[in-house]
Amino acid sequence: MHTKSRRGFLKSALGTGLSAPLLLGAANKSGSNKPIVGEGDHKYEVTHDWGQLPARIKYGNTHGVCEDSRGHIYVHHTVHATSEKSDTMVVFDKKVKFVKSWGKDFKGGAHGLHIRKEGNKEFLYLCDTQRAVVVKATLDGEEVFSLGYPKESEAYKPGADGKPVKYSPTNLAVAPNGDFYVGDGYGSSFINQYNSKGEYIRTFGGLGKEPGKVNCPHGLVVDLRGGGEPNLIVADRGNRRIQRFTLDGKHIDFVSGVNLPCHFNMYKNGDVVMPDLAARVTLLDRDNKVIAHLGEDKSNTWLKLRQEPRDKFIPGKFVCPHGACFDHAGNIFVVEWVEVGRVTKLRKVA
Repeated sequence: MHTKSRRGFLKSALGTGLSAPLLLGAANKSGSNKPIVGEGDHKYEVTHDWGQLPARIKYGNTHGVCEDSRGHIYVHHTVHATSEKSDTMVVFDKKVKFVKSWGKDFKGGAHGLHIRKEGNKEFLYLCDTQRAVVVKATLDGEEVFSLGYPKESEAYKPGADGKPVKYSPTNLAVAPNGDFYVGDGYGSSFINQYNSKGEYIRTFGGLGKEPGKVNCPHGLVVDLRGGGEPNLIVADRGNRRIQRFTLDGKHIDFVSGVNLPCHFNMYKNGDVVMPDLAARVTLLDRDNKVIAHLGEDKSNTWLKLRQEPRDKFIPGKFVCPHGACFDHAGNIFVVEWVEVGRVTKLRKVA
């Protein structure tokens, strides 16, 4: 998150006053020196700065995180200016050992990250906001295909002045049939649908507040819970809400209780973790009702704090959560939009 337009939006968001629900329990109850967040059945021990990078790599803004079937954790970051190596993807095994890195082409633009098993193989889908491309790759970073500007869409035809419509994809979701949906979050707020081969299908959304319109569709997930027809859940961040669509782009409804939603990840019990840029991580149940806000910093200084050195961050509280995922055991990994990068593990203790 580093464009002028995004900074302007965030400053205006602060100016309007963001709601700040209660932080749920931060006292140490596990006998360790680590903070505890949450309560009841959703209590977690906090480990900030999880995973040690090799000296040649330094995090930039940490934007995406996911886990593969082996328990390996993938972190996508923009690379710090002082980093010797330009690899944007770093991988740790389940013993927290650094395994490998790759992805220098994504330096500066590393953003959306999604993992999907297809047959007996797993693939990563990545969004680059700087180069304005979507890439499907193997777990070792070998490109399968890439998609650039959605020129097939009427919504992206040049206007009367001949200038192209702005396009900067932030994240994507994949449906059971392989269709995938790309949110043009930092461009023109459209959502573009493609089939599994990367062939264009349709465009919907577009900038606005009314049902079916969005403002910065920053993250998306296809919801397979409930046994009915799947639907598309969109982090309508600029409107400070979640919006649901059918898979052919029709508005269903809104979900409230969020501030600046960034993305989603679902656990096998139906719970959803949603990083909220406004200094908290939100848990939703299978009916999309808020369970808890974890690690919330209610001081409202996150936009300034994100540029500070690591020792200024408050243990047990988040600064700018941007990506999050459950691992196979129900623990949560959170990555943040801070200049020095931060990866936090929330180990489930109840």
